[in-house]
Amino acid sequence: MSLKVMTFNVLQGGEERFDDIATFLSRASPDVLVLQECLGWEDGGRLRRVAEALDVPQDDAHVVLGQSRSRPSGRSYHVAVVSRPPLRSLRIHNDRHFLGHCIVECELEANGPVTLFGTHFDAHHERLRYVEARYLRSLIDPAKFRDGQYLLAGDLNSLSRRDPYPVDLEDRLRRAGTDKYGHPPRFDVIDDVEDFGWVDTLPTRAGSTKWVTARRNRGGVTIDYRTDYVFASPRMVERLVSAEVIDVGDTSDHNPLVATFR
Repeated sequence: MSLKVMTFNVLQGGEERFDDIATFLSRASPDVLVLQECLGWEDGGRLRRVAEALDVPQDDAHVVLGQSRSRPSGRSYHVAVVSRPPLRSLRIHNDRHFLGHCIVECELEANGPVTLFGTHFDAHHERLRYVEARYLRSLIDPAKFRDGQYLLAGDLNSLSRRDPYPVDLEDRLRRAGTDKYGHPPRFDVIDDVEDFGWVDTLPTRAGSTKWVTARRNRGGVTIDYRTDYVFASPRMVERLVSAEVIDVGDTSDHNPLVATFR
């Protein structure tokens, strides 16, 4: 049996596009789904519809809404996890001193216990995201990580130096007026994640040509980014079969990334 893990930022709660989102999810049918920007999902209605689309039981053992703190705008960018395998050992991390949104930590059974971290890092600056990356590191015992099965899935709002950005990326960022990645662009967060031992599932597969999860046009300057990731621990990555970015068109401003494991 395989385990299909997807991360997907639905964009501002996805309310006006929710039928399209549900149709896409039903067709893609991931076993484990991590959703970001679940604004206005507190009543459980849209989360239940996601579970229904995936034919997953609509109970606390399979569906979790990670409550994020309110931003200055009053909006809460919640993180949801929907899982076909039952969830256990659930913890929601949303300490406002360290996290912009939240981290959902849970364990599921998939050929042995698998610990999942589903998250959405801060969108404003790399230094804030670096604090989040270090906080994530503090939650994990390095020895258990080295020998165990772990997954990290989410919109990390960070760039990887392994992705094929153009040599003039710094100039493009300046012309676009985009400051969130720094000038020059910084790769601190993904460097730190990989330094801990996490393996990026997308470039691990030779021949992967689709890598862009967020195309942005500001001031007439178009830049392709990848800020959405599925990372695996060394033991977990041994089970990796495939990883791909799926184009969802106007369904969201992010393309989801899915990784499949044996």
